[in-house]
Amino acid sequence: MAEQGTLRVLIGLLGVMLAGHALAVEPKGSSVEMYRYVDEKGGIVIDRQGVPSEYIGKGYEVLNDQGRVIRVVPPAPTAAEIQQRKADAARASSDAQLLRLYTSVSDVDLARDRKLTELDALSSVSKGNLQALKSQQATLQARAADQERAGRQVPAELEAQLSNLRDEQKRLEQDIGRYQQLREQAVASFAADRARVAQLLGASH
Repeated sequence: MAEQGTLRVLIGLLGVMLAGHALAVEPKGSSVEMYRYVDEKGGIVIDRQGVPSEYIGKGYEVLNDQGRVIRVVPPAPTAAEIQQRKADAARASSDAQLLRLYTSVSDVDLARDRKLTELDALSSVSKGNLQALKSQQATLQARAADQERAGRQVPAELEAQLSNLRDEQKRLEQDIGRYQQLREQAVASFAADRARVAQLLGASH
C-alpha cells in the first residue's frame, strides 16, 4: 500500500513538471502573427512565414492568431503620388512665404508698384545714356565724314571711338530690353501673388 501511495505521488509530480514545461514552451498570452496579402493573380493569401518581397510594396495586413487585423501596412506610393506630394509641399511652402511677406492684397499692390518704379527708373537712366551716346556718335561721325570729304583717311583714334560707341549703344539697348522684360515678368508674378494671397486670406476668414 505504501508503494502504491509513493507511485501516486511520483505520477502527480511528473504531471506538474510536464504542465510547467508546457507553460514554458507556450507562455500565457503569447500569439502568432499571420500576414494577409494579395498575390499577382488577385488572390488573398494568408501566410505565417511573412510576405514575399515582391508583394510588400503592394501593402499587407498583420493578423493575430484569431484572425483579427492588428496592423495595416499601406502600399508604397506610386511615382505620381510622390510627385504630387512634392508639389503639395512646394505649394505649402510658397503659400507660407507669401503670407509672411503680405498681410493683405494691398501689400502686394504696394510691393508691385515699388518694383515697377525701380525698373522704370533704371530703364529711364539707360534711355538717357543712350540718347547722349547717339548725340556723341553723331558728332564723331560728322568729323569722320569731314575727313573723308577732304580726301584724308579717318584717324584710327576716331574710328576706335566710334567702334566703342557702337558697342556701348548695343549694351544700352540690351539693358533697356532686359528692363522691359523684367517689368513684364514682375507684372505677371505680382498678379499671380495677388490672386493667391486673396485666395488664402479669403479661405482663412
